[in-house]
Amino acid sequence: MQRKIRVLIGKPGLDGHDRGAKTVASALRDFGMEVIYTGLHQTPEAIAEVAAQEDVDVVGLSILSGAHMALFPRVRAALEKRGLGNVLLTGGGIIPQDDMKTLEASGYTKLFGPGTPTEEIAKWITAQMEARWQKEGAAQ
Repeated sequence: MQRKIRVLIGKPGLDGHDRGAKTVASALRDFGMEVIYTGLHQTPEAIAEVAAQEDVDVVGLSILSGAHMALFPRVRAALEKRGLGNVLLTGGGIIPQDDMKTLEASGYTKLFGPGTPTEEIAKWITAQMEARWQKEGAAQ
């Protein structure tokens, strides 16, 4: 791999449960990634701003409140507004399968449900970023 993967873990909206986000953040650090955790109750615009300031490769959102269909598209739009449309978008939480499919079709590359092993998430992010970096290297 060329460099450490920089990941932002965000908690949009009024969702006050962050155990899962903290667990994933810790696991990704254990896998050698640089992780920025935004903390609770962030606006989509604040998450996108931190992503821009920290020059992240990945934005992962965690949500349990049921507001994913409203908040996830707003985060994606705020990232695109800041020229970060190429950031790998992922997330997880309590999201019905049909909503996962809709969000994945709109730019979220993969969404993870409760109980997903953190190792699976870390390996998936690593594989996605290695493929992107290899593709970028081939294009140069």
